[in-house]
Amino acid sequence: MIIGLTVVLLISNLRDISAQITPLASQYYQNQYMGNPALAGMDERLIINLGYRNQWRVIPGSPVTQSLTADYRIDKVGMGLNVYSDNAGLIRRTRLMGSYAYHLPLNAENQSLHFGISLGLLSEKLDNENIVADPNDVLADAFNSRRMYLDGDFGIAYINDRFEWQGALPNLKKFLKKDFSNSADETTFFLSVSYKINKIQDIVSLEPKFCFRGAREFNSLWDVGTDMKFANNLIYVMAMYHSSKSSTIGFGINFQSKVLFQGFYSSQLAALREDSGGSFEIGLKIPLNIQKVPDQINGKIF
Repeated sequence: MIIGLTVVLLISNLRDISAQITPLASQYYQNQYMGNPALAGMDERLIINLGYRNQWRVIPGSPVTQSLTADYRIDKVGMGLNVYSDNAGLIRRTRLMGSYAYHLPLNAENQSLHFGISLGLLSEKLDNENIVADPNDVLADAFNSRRMYLDGDFGIAYINDRFEWQGALPNLKKFLKKDFSNSADETTFFLSVSYKINKIQDIVSLEPKFCFRGAREFNSLWDVGTDMKFANNLIYVMAMYHSSKSSTIGFGINFQSKVLFQGFYSSQLAALREDSGGSFEIGLKIPLNIQKVPDQINGKIF
């Protein structure tokens, strides 16, 4: 029984490893705050993002990821909330983070530095209902009895009219608390550089981007691609190629600047020899205008 449970966990972890080091496609362009807390509150409106991804759906226990972010800016301060849930095999991970960002304009026109940090809790649980073994097995009980522990992210970014550079250190739990699970599915760093090419013949805007990612116990990964915007940002098209020998294509449409709908498809990883069906991701981006209430004392507005 114990051996059987151990084998199941190992298989689940192998799937989970590939899932965790593959970011949501919306993180590259449409919701960069998800990957870097320094980009919380880049818009002075309240921005809400919803995401759902189903990977390798032909494989039983395939990873399913759900995300919710909300961020807002007051003067130079950005604030954000990031909720992330990932189910892969028997393991369920839930991450709840609050973010603080500081946006610093530089002397040069349209240049700025951004710093951000996220702190919150991470929970890892086994799905007892799907364990093919005694549901009262001591190994499963021991895993689920672990407490939620403190986690965090740190990020920086430099942005001007055309150039953007950013770096992030996610999953700071390895510094905040020793993790004895020997997990190999953690992203250790994220770097990216992009360059905006605005209005080619008044038809399309491009933003080529190169990303470099670290993964614990794995070789570093890279991604290269571009985002294309048509018809005054009404239509979005994105294409990325990954060093894992997979690719991602995405499409988005902006409904009257009130809701951005996004859809992405990623081909299966080269490491998966069986036909996994790739992964599908959908997302909604909803900007909300919030009326700021001025402070009033004795009839005076400050």
